[in-house]
Amino acid sequence: MLAGAFGRWHTFAELDTIATIQENVFTGEFEWLGTVDLALEKMLLAIDGAQKSIRFEIYIFRASLIGESFREALVRAARRGVKVQVLTDALGSIALPEKFWDPLVQAGGTFRWFNPLKFRRLSFRNHRKSLICDDAIGFVGGFNVAPEYQGDGITKGWHDVGMIVTAPLARELAASFDALFNMADYRHRRFSRFRKSKIQRIASTIDGQVLFTGPSAGPHVMKGALLADARKARNIDIISAYFLPPRQFRRTFAKQARSGGRVRLVMAGKSDVALAQLAARRLYQGLLTAGVEIYEYQPQIMHTKLFLFDNTIYVGSANLDKRSLFINYELLVRVNKEEVTGWARSFFEETLGHSRKIDLETWRKSRTFWTKLREQWAYLVLSKVDPYLSQLQMSVLRRDLQKTNTPADF
Repeated sequence: MLAGAFGRWHTFAELDTIATIQENVFTGEFEWLGTVDLALEKMLLAIDGAQKSIRFEIYIFRASLIGESFREALVRAARRGVKVQVLTDALGSIALPEKFWDPLVQAGGTFRWFNPLKFRRLSFRNHRKSLICDDAIGFVGGFNVAPEYQGDGITKGWHDVGMIVTAPLARELAASFDALFNMADYRHRRFSRFRKSKIQRIASTIDGQVLFTGPSAGPHVMKGALLADARKARNIDIISAYFLPPRQFRRTFAKQARSGGRVRLVMAGKSDVALAQLAARRLYQGLLTAGVEIYEYQPQIMHTKLFLFDNTIYVGSANLDKRSLFINYELLVRVNKEEVTGWARSFFEETLGHSRKIDLETWRKSRTFWTKLREQWAYLVLSKVDPYLSQLQMSVLRRDLQKTNTPADF
């Protein structure tokens, strides 16, 4: 028998019928994943059902019961002949021992750290979370593989959301994974110019688009697409765990609210990054004065990234902050289909029901001098200092590449 990470057991007979289970689990072009528990369980099912290939990239992966469940599933896949590739960010998973993946490598799988830690390129992280099986099923979302995430986001665990997509979107995810996997050591091999389009681009399919971004001097494709949809929308609903958008977004939200549109922002009432929460709160008063509605999620840590602009939704790894838009490697799926956006609206309203609305007058009165000073300091660090240091590191890398006549990947 096989131990599961969710308090239940699967017999080998059940595993033999996993393909049949998948036919029931993955129906249609999209399936929403409204809790971390649901997402991780279905990811494990997909891994056990894969026949040809598994591509798995993650920002945070912890050595834990759930981490071991993923490793065991990946090892089983490699032993039955599936091509298994795992890409883990070296900073996000800094506490993970490299030997953790030895059983996978011994079974024939491949593991790589993305951007091994060096100070001169420390800023550029792969914040993406995706799983692609057989080029046919793709998982995207904000969830990492760590025990603190597990739960329903209300009674326990972190609040998060994701989505299952099928081909052709899954094929685009696979192509982009391959590009990052090939440049994981960050040495910018020859012919890297041919991979650039797979890293910084918008891939359009009949089902929707996938937006891929990374460190770049521009154009910033993710920022441009989000801003264009925001400017056209009359109703804007956003859940963002870390909220520090460029000025153009804040102006657009204020303009839409003043002109009779409805703009609702759900932020983290409980956050794993106190600095990000302080920086976001620095923006509240200006937005509230313009008529934007702001809420903070209360039950658990909120890690969700979901953007709704009228009938268009975005879901994936990117937050609405400068690091996601300009510095990290990120991805978002964009869909404009009523059957998909209808669920997203319901999810947003349910999240709103567990959130506290921020009142402008109460907010003003509660801000002490020291509170404002801390928020201003956090804002400067994340909005000014972090992007500046990243640009500085990018300039150094570009200069080194010019000396060796090597094209850059960003």
